[in-house]
Amino acid sequence: MGIDIAKHHVKKGNRTAPKSEDPYLLLLVKLYRFLARRTDSAFNKTILHRLFLSKINRPPISLSRIVKETSDATDRDSKVIVSVGTVTDDVRLLVVPKLTVAALRFTAAAKERILKAGGETLTLDQLALRAPTGSNTILLRGKRNTREAVKHFGMGPHKHKKPHTISKGRKFERARGRRKSRGFKV
Repeated sequence: MGIDIAKHHVKKGNRTAPKSEDPYLLLLVKLYRFLARRTDSAFNKTILHRLFLSKINRPPISLSRIVKETSDATDRDSKVIVSVGTVTDDVRLLVVPKLTVAALRFTAAAKERILKAGGETLTLDQLALRAPTGSNTILLRGKRNTREAVKHFGMGPHKHKKPHTISKGRKFERARGRRKSRGFKV
């Protein structure tokens, strides 16, 4: 066996610890590091990895999406829905069913609506006590590419991406290349 000269000093890109110095997050990491090591459960390894992620890679998930994604799950009432991120409210969802949700954090309105529907909100350390191996859980995550910033990525001619415009009025981005009457339209 020789040394791979080309990739000799290349580090792995995956995080092995969170960048954040939040003491509560670090305690959760300590707990799930223990569970990932001592149980042969892939669930705990997944939770541990997701705790390391940056905020952009831990997108929020709304109550409406939780309800939609778990609508066809059998016996949803007895299962715990887990999300390593924030659970947010959605005013378009008129009726919230009885749910047991475990997450890093909840917005005030989301927590209120879950509790009002007779459901339960858990923190991830409470989840570790209740389901140390992740049995009877449904693991969900929010959509990463619904951020406003993502709509602008890859901007260029013929790309149909969202331009960084001050306003959407008559005087903004309506000149050459934007309409037939001003030379040409892309």
